Amino acid sequence: MSANIYTHEFRARLKSVIIWSLSLAFLILFFFSLFPVFSDQAAVMNEFLARYPAELRAAFGLDKMDLATVLGFFSFTLVFVELCLAIQAGNYGFGLVSIEESELTADFLLSKPVSRTQILTSKLLAAVSSLLITELVVWASAFVGILLFRSGHDYSTSTLILLLLSLLVFQLVFMSIGLVVSLLVRRLRSVTPYGLGLAFGAYVLNGFSGVFGDVKLELLTPFKHLDPSFIILHASYDTPLLFLDLAVIVVALVASYWLYTRRDIPAVS
Repeated sequence: MSANIYTHEFRARLKSVIIWSLSLAFLILFFFSLFPVFSDQAAVMNEFLARYPAELRAAFGLDKMDLATVLGFFSFTLVFVELCLAIQAGNYGFGLVSIEESELTADFLLSKPVSRTQILTSKLLAAVSSLLITELVVWASAFVGILLFRSGHDYSTSTLILLLLSLLVFQLVFMSIGLVVSLLVRRLRSVTPYGLGLAFGAYVLNGFSGVFGDVKLELLTPFKHLDPSFIILHASYDTPLLFLDLAVIVVALVASYWLYTRRDIPAVS
């Protein structure tokens, strides 16, 4: 690892990390501020949700959520939090090496006395560090939100920790996929469309999986692999799907190193 590259990459993302972290903190606290109303009107809310088509409730996972409980309400909040985290992680993955190539500054970096493996390792560690900061803010916001607005309702701390730990694996999947795809594409002009496409594409697949109950679709989307409703119901992960996520991360990272060390880097002509 190169400390200089790591520091440069981390500082380059710091503004983005702050924006994402503050936005997610506001989102979580805002949703939790509504929990007392939902918990006090549990019967009314359940009756209200029952009026929606079963397919629509399944698409959003509302058929398995009890919004009158702390963790049930938090799992509903996580649907939106995960979508934001997927976009953030996808953008970081797609932009890890492609930004320098699109700006034609990659050849300058490669002229330094560091190997490509060291460069990619430094960039990866900087990106993971950025994601960890966002994760810590999400953790803090979740605990503060529950502390302030749980209205005396009990919850399982161990299950909450399982939910929060799943978010790191969730983001690593999107980051690693974004990285390997960016290395398969000759040149990315902008990472945002790819990051949005990956996140929303996986989210839509999750919705279709909920509607049709298609096991094949479950294998394609991390939203279903780390389903908050499943974690709350069983107080554990869906082990086969969790291992699938870990395998995707490992394979994607190994492939990324292989592709990057053999990649033809465009230079300023």
